Amino acid sequence: QLAASGGGSVQAGGSLRLSCVITEYYYSNYCLGWFRQAPGKEREGVAAVDNDGNASYADSVKGRFTISKDSAKENLYLQMNSLKTEDTAMYFCAAESCYLLHPGYGGRWKASYWGQGTQVSVSS
Repeated sequence: QLAASGGGSVQAGGSLRLSCVITEYYYSNYCLGWFRQAPGKEREGVAAVDNDGNASYADSVKGRFTISKDSAKENLYLQMNSLKTEDTAMYFCAAESCYLLHPGYGGRWKASYWGQGTQVSVSS
């Protein structure tokens, strides 16, 4: 089970931190990632992390977003800084084999296990 939270409304240039509570099975056995889907657009991968904390990011968020894990709480986070209006979307956390999800393993942002989304709205 995965459950995301932390979305909200913020002005451009602001920050938000998304959280995802993940059951131990997914936390320990899969790579984890964040995806987003804007209205009228396809879902896209944003960030992925493996069990060792090695991360990959979409070009559109590099240098602004940071994915991290808290092993004690079995939580996944996405720290989003310098937000832009184009970051407005529903954000989802997900789990999958690293070879399908994580670009560092040759993955292509594929995922099978999803949490419910949390809405992020960035205004100008």
